Amino acid sequence: MSGELIQIEPGADRRTQRRPAWIRVRAPGSAGFERTRGLMRELELHTVCEEAACPNIGECWEKRHATTMILGSVCTRRCGFCNVRTGRPENVDPHEPERLALAVRRLELKHVVVTSVDRDDLPDGGAGHFVSCIEAIRRSAPGTTIEVLTPDFLRKPGAAERVARARPDVYNHNLETVPRLYPRARRGADYRHSLELLSQVKRTEPGLFTKSGIMLGLGETRAEVEATLDDMREADVDFVTIGQYLSPSRRHLPIERYARPEEFDAYAASARRKGFLLAACSPLTRSSYHADADFRKLADWAGASA
Repeated sequence: MSGELIQIEPGADRRTQRRPAWIRVRAPGSAGFERTRGLMRELELHTVCEEAACPNIGECWEKRHATTMILGSVCTRRCGFCNVRTGRPENVDPHEPERLALAVRRLELKHVVVTSVDRDDLPDGGAGHFVSCIEAIRRSAPGTTIEVLTPDFLRKPGAAERVARARPDVYNHNLETVPRLYPRARRGADYRHSLELLSQVKRTEPGLFTKSGIMLGLGETRAEVEATLDDMREADVDFVTIGQYLSPSRRHLPIERYARPEEFDAYAASARRKGFLLAACSPLTRSSYHADADFRKLADWAGASA
């Protein structure tokens, strides 16, 4: 795949170099965007769209697709790629599930993605709060399908299974990168544990769609990406996402390279050959980007194969 990468020039500031044309987006500011932001402020909800500095926030919020981040806005981990604040987390808000459910109803969402910060300080890692949020949304908006994007619940036995038994429609947990880069990118996490979590979710609730994703641009090789895709399939993951890593600031890991759109297309084709039901691979792909449309594709596949 020679010629499909943009290497960062030697000596250049890898965090601030001008982005290639295919990952530039318009600044947010539409009326739909402002309505979504206003509702999040009114209901005192955090979103990963803002906290993680997602480049798609303008497009998604214009369509009222906001990914809520529960359990506060402060994470107990310090991953090298992530823009979410690290420190001592807030107390868990017992009323957050109901406010989240109200937002889902008022936004008239057909599909909602709920994620969280890591909460290593909690005995169950926040699994019970995920369950409360799922239950609240089911009561408030029974026609809305629910996708959860959970942390790894490391050293919290039974936590992922508890969330799975609440039967969200999609259970997502991101591997984020290849195993060699975990010490730099996912300090405090364990690659094999994350794979086992995904596998355990499927064993607990075989009917759930499982999902995971990685980023390109942290220094991974093609062989490592292909091996990681193989590991995901071994864990019975149904849906994979691959996007371009964009460094949030000078404090974060630098971008080692920009992958061209053709490389993402090649990985999507490879994922289909490996047996994934769905592969969303593009420079701007993120876990919740176009998640509603992607879920409909998964549902259509399940209906056709029934």
